[in-house]
Amino acid sequence: MYVRRMPLVTAVLVAAVPALGAEDTPTHYVCAFDQGFIWSYEAGRFTSEPPSALTLEIADINLEGQSATLVMDAKKSATLRIVRALNANHFLEVANEGFLNLTTIYDLDAANGVYPAVHSRHFGLLGQPVFAQYAGTCKAKTGN
Repeated sequence: MYVRRMPLVTAVLVAAVPALGAEDTPTHYVCAFDQGFIWSYEAGRFTSEPPSALTLEIADINLEGQSATLVMDAKKSATLRIVRALNANHFLEVANEGFLNLTTIYDLDAANGVYPAVHSRHFGLLGQPVFAQYAGTCKAKTGN
């Protein structure tokens, strides 16, 4: 009897997970990344160096529709896809050139009032592979 009910219990729990806390999720973040490394491939090997600090905004977040907007400036933006996780949301940008940018924003750190975040970029420069990993935090932005 216990074994037969497990799939039903699992289905109910999985169905309930997206609804948990969704109403508390901000619809706009401002993120600052000040740690990390950028790696580039030259002369047959990867080398790394610290990147410049990076700030970005993610707006118009629609978790149910799995979409958001990367705000670049007043006239330019990019569409983001969202992949939801249990304690984070992943925002994926596919650039025109086919390169990928991924920002993961984790649940609120209540002690500090910020959302820990990681940003990754995978691209090429002059035919050479380049990728970057940033660590930082995001804050909910209210009002525009």
